[in-house]
Amino acid sequence: MVRVNLLPERRQAGRRKPGAEPTQFWLLGILGAFVGCIVLCLFVQKVKQDQLAALVSDNGRIQGQIDGIKRQIADHPAIQARLKELRDREDAIEKLQAARTGPTSTLLELARILTPGRGPTADRDKLEQLKRDNPSEVYNATWDPRRLWLTTYEESNRTVKLTGLARDGEDVSELERRLKFSDYFSDVKLHPGNKTSDAASHQDVFRFELSAKVKY
Repeated sequence: MVRVNLLPERRQAGRRKPGAEPTQFWLLGILGAFVGCIVLCLFVQKVKQDQLAALVSDNGRIQGQIDGIKRQIADHPAIQARLKELRDREDAIEKLQAARTGPTSTLLELARILTPGRGPTADRDKLEQLKRDNPSEVYNATWDPRRLWLTTYEESNRTVKLTGLARDGEDVSELERRLKFSDYFSDVKLHPGNKTSDAASHQDVFRFELSAKVKY
């Protein structure tokens, strides 16, 4: 009878079973890494899709704003023409108002200039500066306007022409200085005059003529 000793083979088989566990762990690691990679790719794809959706939404909003601006400026020439029409109308109204009240203001200013003890309407700082820089251009506050009288006052296209008589040429020069200093007149010019005899007083007087632009 033959006996076979199987105990060593069992021990060897028992030693081979633990060697199979590293192979299984390696396969599980590869599978886990593959699954993690898929999950990461899906996450990245979701983030990119959200970013793309946000960009598309922003583009749509901006495009809507652009379309709204285009609609607003579509009739821009018509609005500009309407504004110009309104400005022209306002200018015309202002000119009519000035034409109605301007001559009255100018005549009142001329009355102030020819009133004893008074003078032209002007900025006080301008007067003080002129006294320092060129005293000869400052009007004489003690001048007696009764030494001069006007015979005509004509206005056309905001240009006035004054003619009158004065005791002498210095009175005419004083009137000229006051007109130049006034805020209501500009471009004051003294035209050539001549001596004559006053029919009422039988005295020699000086006939003069002045022109100026009125500001109103």
